[in-house]
Amino acid sequence: MNTVFFAIVAVAFVFAAGHQLFGGPAEGDTAPIQELSRAVVDSAGGAVELAIGLIGVMTLFLGLMKVAEKGGLLQVISRLLRPLMVRLFPDVPADHPAMGAMILNMSANALGLGNAATPFGIRAMQELDKLNARKGTATNAMALFLAINTSSITLLPTGVIALRASAGSADPAGILPTTLFATLGSSIVGIAAAKLYQRFSDPGPPVDAGKPEAAEDTGPESEEDSGAAEADSQEQIMLDEASEGYPMWVSLAALCGVVVIIPLAIVYGEVISPWIIPGLVVGFLTYGMIRRVRIYEVFVEGAKEGFQVAVKIIPYLVAILVAVGMFRASGALQAMVSLLGPWTSKIGLPADALPMALLRPLSGSGAYGVLASIINDPSVGPDSYVGFLVSTLQGSTETTFYVLAVYFGAVQVRRIRHTMAAALTADVAGIMFAVLACSLFLS
Repeated sequence: MNTVFFAIVAVAFVFAAGHQLFGGPAEGDTAPIQELSRAVVDSAGGAVELAIGLIGVMTLFLGLMKVAEKGGLLQVISRLLRPLMVRLFPDVPADHPAMGAMILNMSANALGLGNAATPFGIRAMQELDKLNARKGTATNAMALFLAINTSSITLLPTGVIALRASAGSADPAGILPTTLFATLGSSIVGIAAAKLYQRFSDPGPPVDAGKPEAAEDTGPESEEDSGAAEADSQEQIMLDEASEGYPMWVSLAALCGVVVIIPLAIVYGEVISPWIIPGLVVGFLTYGMIRRVRIYEVFVEGAKEGFQVAVKIIPYLVAILVAVGMFRASGALQAMVSLLGPWTSKIGLPADALPMALLRPLSGSGAYGVLASIINDPSVGPDSYVGFLVSTLQGSTETTFYVLAVYFGAVQVRRIRHTMAAALTADVAGIMFAVLACSLFLS
């Protein structure tokens, strides 16, 4: 991200300086360097205003999600996924802790609970590493897990909905069907890519001739693992519950129901969309009441986290919005649009959306800032085709390089084999399916 941030700022400065020195402003126009200076100040102030406007909506959605989480919705989704997971990961024993951790990670991602997904993802990698006979080298299960993780099916992209609402969208939840369509397609491609690429990726010889660590270890867990389990007994309970699944026919019925939602949302989108947000509010609170959750206290607890998240992203928004503002004010963005627009627009990807598509795998905060910049631009707006497309891209793709660094770093894996190729293939598929979804939905 350091290189990307510096490159945007440097290109903007060089472009504006060249225009100032060799072209010069037209009579009556503001000098390019002066326009650049104004963009720096205005963008920094606008980033803070955006974050303040985002606080209310973010606290609302994270409060609702906390109610759903406390009510056990995460476990329900986990039990639906388990029959499918045991077939996708034949190398992982069905009752192994890694299976429960992977299922909880994917369930959290499906609900847009990024903060909850990461700890489960790290735990899954640690458990998978116990089955690894080649320490330091990614297994097929690890590669497949991360390919799915970077493209996991998203049912509720809460952060993007909140940002669209704060940008004044008339239909902030309108990206639900497009995001579901894009992530379903990218997940299928990611799974197929990981299964295909593993045939051409040599795992190398085992480090030793013994059995994997998990097979040898018949006693209690290590002191470190035991300490972590004691420090977070609730997480262990969730892992145990995730190890129990519904019958296969129930999982298939739920999957078919998800797939059926997509064409229904596309056909009846204008009728359904106004009901989504109030329906979510009433639905989650009703679910919490049925599950005997103290919904008010839990909502406030989740809302506090939403406030902290909204405040925490202010520095990231300032950095990326200043860079993007400079890039736009210098004329470099317009030049790029003029150069690439005629080509990318033929496949439904306007040049305005290219920075988002390219930055998303590199930096989540950077992509979030670009998204905010685009949908808050009066000439674009959140409800235009570009606004829908960049919102769908943010909700349907993952920060691939960050995920690889964090998850593999947790288990000291240096040889990642085909993992990056599979994850990037899923990213490209996510972009293509997002374009297709937005074209269908807005046609």
